Order: sequence, then structure tokens, then C-alpha cells
Amino acid sequence: MDSAFPADIVDLQVAEYGPDARVITVTGEVDTVTAPELAACLTAQLAAVQAVVVNLDGVRFLASAGLTVLFEANEHATREGRDLRLVCHSRTANLALEATGLRKHLPFADNVPDALTNFV
Repeated sequence: MDSAFPADIVDLQVAEYGPDARVITVTGEVDTVTAPELAACLTAQLAAVQAVVVNLDGVRFLASAGLTVLFEANEHATREGRDLRLVCHSRTANLALEATGLRKHLPFADNVPDALTNFV
């Protein structure tokens, strides 16, 4: 990675919730530099468990690359019979999701416990 970018531009924390669910908490910026890291994390978790919740509450910037990753992860989950749910109270992320129309095409829950309903 170019030293001009801080190493902590994005942070991904994965927490297990029983044998069938994981929560990925995303904080920081999701852009062309960090989107591949999020994509790899989502792909790995969707391969491992039935349900993956992505908590975007700590996202400060969500670029088109990040939006693409979320859309493609949802498509992948659907094809594989997995469940992907998003939680997002980040004003910045919600503006990007609303502006692109993706908010109405992706599965959202009000909060992480609601998103985990039926999986823990």
C-alpha cells in the first residue's frame, strides 16, 4: 500500500454469533483502495456461514467501489442461498446508498440484533 494512505483507513472486525452467523463491523472509509479488503472479507464469511450482517454504522465515506462490493456480495449471497443483511445509521453511507438507489435493493435491518433474528 502507498505510504500516503494511512494503514487504518478502514477497519473490519468479524464477530461470530453462533455457528451460523457472523457480523462484520466496518469503520472508516470504503473506497477503491479499501473495497477489495471488504470484498475478500465478505466472500470468506459468506462461504463459512449462513448469515452475514454488515454493520456500516462507523463508515465515514462510502465510494462507488464500496457500493459495488455490497451489491455484488448481495448477489453472491442470493446465488449461494446465504443471507446478507446490512445495518446502516451512518449519515454519509446512507446518502450514498440513497443517491444510487441501492438502499431499496439491498436487505437492511434496523439494528444488529434484528438482523440476527432467526440465526442465533
